[in-house]
Amino acid sequence: MRKDFLFATWSGGGAVPPVLSIARALHERGHGVRVLADTSLHEEVAAAGVEAIAWTTAPQGDAADPAKDVIKDFEARTPLGALARLRDRIVCGPAAHYARDTMAELRARPADVLVAEHMLLGALTGGEATGIPVASLVTTLYPFPTPGAPPPGLGLAPASGALGRLRDRALARLAVKPWGKGLPALNAARAAHGLPPVASVVEAFDRVDRLLVLSPRALDHPGRRFPAHLRHVGPRLDDPAWAGKPELPELPEGDAPLVLVGLSSSFMNQRTQLQRIAEALGTLPVRGLLTTGPAVDPATIRAPGNVLVTAAAPHGVALRHAAVTITHAGHGTAVKSLAAGVPLVCVPLGRDQTEVARHVELAGAGIIVSKNASPRTIARAVGRVLHEPSYRREARRLAAEIAAETATDRAVAELEALTGRNGGASGG
Repeated sequence: MRKDFLFATWSGGGAVPPVLSIARALHERGHGVRVLADTSLHEEVAAAGVEAIAWTTAPQGDAADPAKDVIKDFEARTPLGALARLRDRIVCGPAAHYARDTMAELRARPADVLVAEHMLLGALTGGEATGIPVASLVTTLYPFPTPGAPPPGLGLAPASGALGRLRDRALARLAVKPWGKGLPALNAARAAHGLPPVASVVEAFDRVDRLLVLSPRALDHPGRRFPAHLRHVGPRLDDPAWAGKPELPELPEGDAPLVLVGLSSSFMNQRTQLQRIAEALGTLPVRGLLTTGPAVDPATIRAPGNVLVTAAAPHGVALRHAAVTITHAGHGTAVKSLAAGVPLVCVPLGRDQTEVARHVELAGAGIIVSKNASPRTIARAVGRVLHEPSYRREARRLAAEIAAETATDRAVAELEALTGRNGGASGG
């Protein structure tokens, strides 16, 4: 039976395509789907075949344009500074605005389920206040401390023994402490909509009916224990609409191994890293396909003859031919590569990327180099991943596990199941 879903997302770079992938899948199953989103995303929303609705009081941004980026985390000098910007400019600071816009849309046009990208606590607050089922979409590895694993964000390996467990407990407290400064704004938003206060910001992330993690369970720590309402539903592997037609540009001549390069789709001051990668590939017997994404002009990258530089290309198609991916370890590019059995050289730039890169390395499917690495260091890393069979073997192992996990659309199944929780907009 047809149900109505209201999605909420923001211009969060790689977080957008997986959210819209689920919206598209629900629409294709005959449901009514609309998406509250920044106007900069409306073309992508329309390409998914669903209705776009603009935020009215919540922030409007464009992560591909540094002048229009709401967070501007590329200006932060430390990871804590970047987190503070996310907290104050998206998660907690404007929570009341996101809640107001979400509730206004739900009052004007009721929905059976609200589905929000997990950083939009204001939108989740609006859904909670209306009393309809609410689902949160985590588009990366689950980012909060849980038993059985080191606290996320630090790129740590699992600990063992009493000292290791003590380390994890101590660091878990430190990991959640920065969120505390956002609590007054979040509780003010909750009070404005008739909801009781929460004791912590991290607690608020769990005030949903379903928390769907769009990441392979196999990529996370095997001993990690998660909340009962959390479901790993597998990654979304669609290419974003801006990647263009599902065909490759004309690649450099020859049959040398293909190296796919893709750093962030949002602006992270990554032009220097792209230039160094191009220079590194110029010293190797490989062919390079370097995609700059919408945040960097490809004309600004000087490339050797064996490297094609282009703004966009469908990574899903390119990965059928690639031997290695060089990436910032954004979750989307990393997991799409692993799903194709392609090992990685990870050059994390910030955000969740250090954590994703560490999980890739722990899985044996790639290695990490510093964002300040020289072309020579990058070239050595590419050569190592190309010539040591263990990296491709472990990438293919993960590919098999991801294929099993995505054989059915678990995200859609979970969301459809939520519509039966109560009468909702469509009367069940």
